[in-house]
Amino acid sequence: MKTIGAADWYETLTMGDGVTLVHEPWITPFYRCNIWHVRGRDRDLLFDSGLGHFSLRQHVPLVSERNIVCVASHTHFDHIGCHHEFPHRCVHSAEADILADPRNEWTLADRYATDEMFIVPPEGWEATRYGVRPAPADITLDQGAIIDLGDRSFEVIHTPGHSPGGIALFEKKTGILLSGDIVYDGPLIDDAYHSDLGDYRATLEHIRNLDVSIVHGGHFPSFGPTRYSQLIDEYLAQKRKPGCHL
Repeated sequence: MKTIGAADWYETLTMGDGVTLVHEPWITPFYRCNIWHVRGRDRDLLFDSGLGHFSLRQHVPLVSERNIVCVASHTHFDHIGCHHEFPHRCVHSAEADILADPRNEWTLADRYATDEMFIVPPEGWEATRYGVRPAPADITLDQGAIIDLGDRSFEVIHTPGHSPGGIALFEKKTGILLSGDIVYDGPLIDDAYHSDLGDYRATLEHIRNLDVSIVHGGHFPSFGPTRYSQLIDEYLAQKRKPGCHL
């Protein structure tokens, strides 16, 4: 069977405004986490860290060049696989215990980290041996916290619904929203073991009127403010259909 080695596993794409997408193109889009790198004056930001089968620090020079703060949008396996590689780690307080002790049943790896995830599997992959390594956070984040990069800053928005400790990061100056898995241009997931439909709806209603210029989601391509409003309105309308109990 054809496999992909570490040297060819990651791809980086420059998005503008100091933002770079790092992703794993050999994973199917539904499971392919968008890893967001943001350049700052004093330090950089890494928002999520992917599957973790191959080292991010060893194979993507961008994330090891400077001091960096590694933030978890939430603690599902496809977003935190390489967090242990970074000494400065942050996560919402509601999911700090999972980042410190990422058991497969808590990260969803027990049901989704399978061979079917891949377009072409990585060299050395064995689903039965996969697990996320512990990465205890040195800072826990809550609503309103600020990630300060020196010349730019991102506000933490708590976004429960997909998971209890989900967060998005919003840079008011540029309108950049790093949204994690609460909203992206694909099927939104509200039925994980710790998802909550009421929280999901309340979160989307809360963030609906953010003055965004571009949204960089946890999966699928980035999009602008018109599509942002459309995605939220479509989800909320669906959940208001008769017989849908929140």
